Amino acid sequence: MAHIIAVTSCPTGIAHTIMAAEGLEQAAQALGHTIHVETQGSVGVRNALSEADIAAADVVIIAADTRVDTARFADKPLYETATEPAIRNGAEVIKAALASLSASLPPAPAALPAVTNLKIVGITSCPTGIAHTFMAAEGLEQGAKSQGHAIKVETQGSVGAKNTLTAEDIAAADLVIIAADTQVDKTRFAGKRLHEASTKAAIHDGAALVRTAIEQAKVLGVEVGGANNDQVQQAKTQQAAARTGFYKHLMTGVSYMIPFVVAGGLLIAISFAIGGINVFADANAGTLGWTLFQIGAKAGFTLMVPILAGFIAYSIADRPGIAPGMIGGMIASTIGSGFLGGIAAGFLAGYAVKWMSDYIRLPRTLDGLKPVLILPLLGTLVVGLLMYFVVGKPVAVALAEITAWLKGMQGSSAVFLGLLLGAMMAFDMGGPVNKSAYAFATGLIVSEVYAPMAAVMAAGMVPPLGLALATVLFKNRFSLDEREAGGATAVLGISFITEGAIPYAAKDPLRVIPALMIGAAVTGALSMVFGCELRVPHGGVFVLPIPNAVTNLGPYLIAIVVGTLITTGALFFLKRPLETPATLKPARA
Repeated sequence: MAHIIAVTSCPTGIAHTIMAAEGLEQAAQALGHTIHVETQGSVGVRNALSEADIAAADVVIIAADTRVDTARFADKPLYETATEPAIRNGAEVIKAALASLSASLPPAPAALPAVTNLKIVGITSCPTGIAHTFMAAEGLEQGAKSQGHAIKVETQGSVGAKNTLTAEDIAAADLVIIAADTQVDKTRFAGKRLHEASTKAAIHDGAALVRTAIEQAKVLGVEVGGANNDQVQQAKTQQAAARTGFYKHLMTGVSYMIPFVVAGGLLIAISFAIGGINVFADANAGTLGWTLFQIGAKAGFTLMVPILAGFIAYSIADRPGIAPGMIGGMIASTIGSGFLGGIAAGFLAGYAVKWMSDYIRLPRTLDGLKPVLILPLLGTLVVGLLMYFVVGKPVAVALAEITAWLKGMQGSSAVFLGLLLGAMMAFDMGGPVNKSAYAFATGLIVSEVYAPMAAVMAAGMVPPLGLALATVLFKNRFSLDEREAGGATAVLGISFITEGAIPYAAKDPLRVIPALMIGAAVTGALSMVFGCELRVPHGGVFVLPIPNAVTNLGPYLIAIVVGTLITTGALFFLKRPLETPATLKPARA
C-alpha cells in the first residue's frame, strides 16, 4: 500500500478541479492505497497538504490544466498529468505514478563554477509593473556586467513579460536572481541556485545584490540552515505579511482604477478644449465636445468607484468578490458616498465573501456553485443592504463635510495640506507613500475637488526636474553616468513620472531625498495657496496647454519652477563634490 498525495487544478478552479480529485480518490481506494488530494480552485485552496502529509508521501501526482507550484515537492517523485485522465481513468494515472517510483531521481545540481563568467538569469517585478520593475532590471544588468558575468533579466510588468527567459536560458544558467515586490512563480527554476530580494536592493546597488546572490543562493526546494538563511526567511515572511494587509488591498483597487481616471480625465480635458468650459450643457448636445465629455465623465468617471471597490474585494476574496465589490461601489456612487464609500464597499465585500468562502460548507457535487452563484449572490446581498441601511449615509455625510472643508481651505490650512502632499510625493518617488497621496487626490476629482490633484502633480514633477537641473549646474556633484542621464530625467519630470529621481536617490538617499522633499513640499504649498486646480489626473506639462484643464496656469507654472530651483539649491548644499576628478571628464561621442 502506497501513501499518495495529489494536487488538482483547472483554469476556472471549479468542475474539473473537483472531478479530478474525486476520480483520484475513488481509484486510490479501489487499488488499496491511501491518498490526500489538495484542490486549488477559484475559492482558494481546499484540503491543503501539510508538511507531514508531504513528508510521508511515496509519490506526488499533479493533475492540473494550469501551472502548479511544485517547489515544496522537490525531494519527492513527481508525476504530472492533466485533469481529464484523472477524471476518466484515475486508476491508470495512479499506476503510472507508482511506476515512476522505480525511476532514478534526477541528478543533483552541479556545483557552482568559479565565481567568474557566470551565466545569470533574473526576474524583476513590482506591484504596478512600471518604473521599479525596469529600474531593478537595469540595476541587475549593470551589477552583473561590472563583475564580468552574463545576465538576462525578464521583466514582469504592467504590459506583460518582456525579455522572457526561455527554457534554454534557464537550463544554461548558473544562478537565478529574483528581485521582486510581488509573488513570482519559481517552479521553472527547480534545481537551480536561486536568490530572492526586493526591487529596492537591485535599484540601490545591483552589484552588491549579485555578490550576495552568488554567496547565499540555495538550490530551489532544498532547505539550507544557518543564521543568515533564517534572517532571510524572516525578512521574506515580514515582507509577505506587509503585502497582505489593508494597504495591499487598497493599492490593488487603486491600480485598476487609475486607467479609468486617466482616460476619463483626459477626454474631459479635450472636450473642454474643443467646446469650452460649458461643453456639457444641453445646448451643446450632439457636438463632438459634448460627446467626448459624456464618454469621459458619464462613462469613464462613473466606472471609477465601482472598479476601485471591485478590485479591493478581488484582492481579498479573489474572483467571487468582484461582483459584490463593484455593485457595492456603484451603490456608493448613487447615494453620494463617493470614493470613500467605494473603499468601504470594497472591504465589506471582500471580507464578507472571504468569510463565506471559508465557512459555508456544501457537498462536493455542489461546491462548484459557490464561486459563480452562491458567493456573488450572498455577498452582493450583504454589501447592498449594509451600504443602503448602515454604511452609505454616514460615509456620504463625512465625504460632504470633507469636500466642503477642502473647497473652503484658505491660508494655513491650504499651506499645510500642500506641504504634506508635496512631501509625500517626493518621499519614496512612486512607492507606497507617493501612491497614497496620488490616490487621495484622484479620488477627490469625482467630488469636484481639484486643488489637491494640482498640488500632487506639480510636486511629483519637481524631484526629477530639480535633479536634472542640478546635473547641469553642479557637475562636480554627479558622476558621468548621472550627468548623461540628466536629459532623460528631465523628460520623465515634465511627464509627471517621479520615479525618474530614484537612481539618484538610491545612491545617496540621506542627502538627495531631503532635498527632493523640500522642493516638492514648497511646490505643493504654493499650488494650494495660489488656488490652482487640475481637472486631469496625469499628463505633466503636456496637458497644461489644454484650455480649462488648469486653473491659474501662470501661478501653477511658477510653483513648479520655484520648487525645482529649491530642490536644485538644496542639492548644491547637501550633496558633496565627488572626490575623483577623473569622473568630470567629458564623455566621448
